[in-house]
Amino acid sequence: MIILVLIEKDEKGFSVYTDNLQHGTVIGEGHTVEEAKADFFNSWEEVKSIYPKRGMKIPEEMIDPKFEFRYDVSSIFDELDLINISKFARFAGVNASLMRHYKCGDFSASRKQINKIESALHRLGEKLITVSMF
Repeated sequence: MIILVLIEKDEKGFSVYTDNLQHGTVIGEGHTVEEAKADFFNSWEEVKSIYPKRGMKIPEEMIDPKFEFRYDVSSIFDELDLINISKFARFAGVNASLMRHYKCGDFSASRKQINKIESALHRLGEKLITVSMF
């Protein structure tokens, strides 16, 4: 089963949580996306371990899941912190100052801006995948 996992910046740092589980929500938190994901996976294993301890079967959706992560603008640039945000903004066609505000979580991006950023990330990925070195 594909488990949709959302990652977003909040007032404490970053939150990672399931969006489509039938048997509840699993949450992780951390100061960075990496910490929040680690906490999420720890929570996932803890939740799974509760079922057998209570004499219950682990829900099918929790057995061999495939996680699909979706990021807000702040969290993707925390995850990909090697990207120069100002240069990426130019590449994406987004105002650099505005992009820095999105990254910090000061402003929320509109759907149109999110689509531009996501499209630019995909274009960057396509460029990177064609790199050959000697």
